[in-house]
Amino acid sequence: MTTLPKFMGKLIVVEGPTASGKTAIAIKLAQKFGAEIISADSRQFYKEIPIGTAAPTKYEQSEIVHHFVGTLSVAEDYNVYKFEHDVLNLLNTRFVDSPVVIMTGGSGLYIDAVCKGIDILPDIDESIRTTTNELFEKEGITALQKQLQELDSEYYEQVDLNNPKRLMRAIEVCLQTDTPYSQLRKNLPQPRSFDIVKIGISIPREILVERINKRVDMMMDLGWLDEAKSVFPMKGYNSLNTVGYKELFAFFDNEMIYDQAIEKIKTNTRRYAKRQMTWFRRDKEIHWFDYDDIDSMVEYVESCML
Repeated sequence: MTTLPKFMGKLIVVEGPTASGKTAIAIKLAQKFGAEIISADSRQFYKEIPIGTAAPTKYEQSEIVHHFVGTLSVAEDYNVYKFEHDVLNLLNTRFVDSPVVIMTGGSGLYIDAVCKGIDILPDIDESIRTTTNELFEKEGITALQKQLQELDSEYYEQVDLNNPKRLMRAIEVCLQTDTPYSQLRKNLPQPRSFDIVKIGISIPREILVERINKRVDMMMDLGWLDEAKSVFPMKGYNSLNTVGYKELFAFFDNEMIYDQAIEKIKTNTRRYAKRQMTWFRRDKEIHWFDYDDIDSMVEYVESCML
């Protein structure tokens, strides 16, 4: 592996399931170390949906500079490859002024792209892409889930099963290479010119469930329903194919009543949190802390600065 010269900088990564308190913890760490924050939440990029993505508030963003929050429209095309490129360019400039940058979010793939690099996967034959698209159009997302489980059970346990774009991409790679997608994503990490410190937030399941349920109710009180209505005409964009908006769109389409939609959001959010933890637990570089032990997190970061 190529050895690159180190910048005088450390990237502190705060990881954990949705509703575990990542934003508040990242802000406290940023205040302590005079750092800026990079969002690695693949939905907080979009400016039209701050409530449903639990994006940092305007007050929080006035306290600490946040990058990659509300910078895109849901209609814009953005992906993990672009994110890796953009974040690495940003870090190269930020480390000139500050020895520490904080990155936080629940999108494990986006975090891995910055920390380890994203694998360059093969081009897909048009016939395979057409077949996969037809499967989705004719039989829906359930058929994609079933096929991926048959082709690559390991990635099936990690991926967002409600994201057809990611499901189809994994299926296409499996069919193109005759190799499980998860195996092709296990290449050696790419060298980085900065140090990385990973903090994981451990939170008891019963507390997380309570937080998720209360947060959904709070987001509705803040106007999430109106926010979802405002982007409903754009529901076909992949940026809106995510927990919360799909259920509210189903309510708008009279496919379920309001109370059912809210309960479905809570259930699917809990399932998403479980998948997030499955992803994070495979990373042996993460140092785990109790969700309310910010002092130990600060001490750990300080020890890594020596």
